[in-house]
Amino acid sequence: MKNFNEISSFIWNVCDDVLRGSFKQHEYGDVILPFVLLRRLDCVIEPKKDEIVQIHKDLMADGIDDPSLIIKKQTGLDFYNHSQYDLSRLKSDPNNLKHNFNNYLNGFSNNVDEILRNFKLNSLIERLLKGDKLFILIDKFTEVDLHPDVVDNHTMGNIFEEILRKFSEMSNETSGEHYTPRDIVRLLVAMVFTSEKDNLSDNSGGVNVRSIYDPCCGTGGMLTIGKEWIKENIDTDVKINLYGQELNPQTYSICKSDFLISGENPENIKGNDLSTLSNDQYEGEKFHYMIANPPYGTSWKAEQSEIEEEAKNPNGRFAVGTPRSSDGQLLFVQHMISKMKPTGSRIGIVLNGSPLFTGDAGSGESEIRKWIIENDLLECIVALPTRLFFNTGISTYIWVVNNKKKGKRKGKIQLIDATERFVGMRKNLGDKGKLISENNRESILNEYLNFEETETSKIYNNNFFGYTKVTVEQPTEKDGKIVKNKQGEPKADTKKRDVERIPLTTDIDAYFEKEVAPHLPTAWMDRSKDKIGYEINFTKYFYKYQPLRSLEDITNDLLNLEKDSESLMQEILN
Repeated sequence: MKNFNEISSFIWNVCDDVLRGSFKQHEYGDVILPFVLLRRLDCVIEPKKDEIVQIHKDLMADGIDDPSLIIKKQTGLDFYNHSQYDLSRLKSDPNNLKHNFNNYLNGFSNNVDEILRNFKLNSLIERLLKGDKLFILIDKFTEVDLHPDVVDNHTMGNIFEEILRKFSEMSNETSGEHYTPRDIVRLLVAMVFTSEKDNLSDNSGGVNVRSIYDPCCGTGGMLTIGKEWIKENIDTDVKINLYGQELNPQTYSICKSDFLISGENPENIKGNDLSTLSNDQYEGEKFHYMIANPPYGTSWKAEQSEIEEEAKNPNGRFAVGTPRSSDGQLLFVQHMISKMKPTGSRIGIVLNGSPLFTGDAGSGESEIRKWIIENDLLECIVALPTRLFFNTGISTYIWVVNNKKKGKRKGKIQLIDATERFVGMRKNLGDKGKLISENNRESILNEYLNFEETETSKIYNNNFFGYTKVTVEQPTEKDGKIVKNKQGEPKADTKKRDVERIPLTTDIDAYFEKEVAPHLPTAWMDRSKDKIGYEINFTKYFYKYQPLRSLEDITNDLLNLEKDSESLMQEILN
């Protein structure tokens, strides 16, 4: 059962053989996820099960109320179950399954108990017992070996995400509720870490310790892949500490259990019904690296009062401004920037197109872009192919943010068009029909590292993306004459008011004289209403002119089409 496809097939067979009829399809995940986790925990504990039971029994006899530390120290495990039962042993007494199963659940150490509570197992067990399905389900799961030596954490993470993806499709979750495919994560991680090889290899100051943080970590895939990249690509010893926060109780529990089993610190995963935006569990802390794929187009109205209150604080995360309440992506960008170390941090974040251009000058979105760009934080944006995600086919972009740009990158932003760098998948997975292959990833990464102008790489000064929104007024006219105010100045006609968006790289007065004055000789600019805006119009910068077809070519095509139609009609009549 080492193979991902074998285990996935096993799980779907369990759904069909055991759960069908007792649970609706979209409820399957509620049952399967905790039982996959229980079986994996059992597999880790099993070699020392009898030892744990005996140690616990002896400690209880000695009157020790909290034997947790002693058991962990003597067994070398970070978690345990002191019940005489595990899933395999529960099968020996099917007549007392309900009582014994509760005894089994209550035997887990506190750190596992906190994880299991999020799965609301009590109500599930009642339904399974009512349908005479609990014993069958237990029997099925004892057939599969999920020990980390057999199914490594990487494969297990893929399995959990596959289960979550399948059941999110069954429950018709929106496009914002998606999971990040590993090909995207690997590209994101490579873009964040590759240029950091020298920094990560520097252990001149003693033990080299680095932190990676994900503010919406899901099952923890980005964090673990980030750590894997460093271990595989850096020769010197680097201690990597992983941190995350996750709102969804199920994915929070999966992430925390994975950390527990793999030897990471599960206390570094925060959240569990606490939103990163309104309940930052790492307030005041800074991290070396941050990677994330926040939800797209998800409303933050439920948290609006807390977020807007913090925005009033000049030292708060959202002091620059807030985007419209229907989409919180730029709030996550601000949150991550607030956690950058003054000595230098790098951020990789996947966003849809909205943060690039939504909002006119003076809007919250534009003010956030202005703050990011004018502070020289935005290093690179990569436009990804469509149809990369399981639950949505929309266009997405990787932003690389760096508060310590080096050399020729200072004051510049690189844009990479990678929309054609993919391979088609033989079979779609939900909406995902394209894959970023290893060759695609290397190609994108090399273009980023080379930092040169090509057909698919553009480099611009920061102010290229800014513009001044200038108000153009025209006079009120009555009986063909210009109406003036008490100061003798022309009175503006609000119905004729217009605006011009003039690039920051262009002289405003010269622009007005050339582009406006010849057409509106009585117009003037009200510079008191000037607003600076920023937007990144990706499509415009990579637009390739396609010459119009000649009239002769179009006419010939129409004539040929007419001939083909006549021939087809003749065939039908004959």
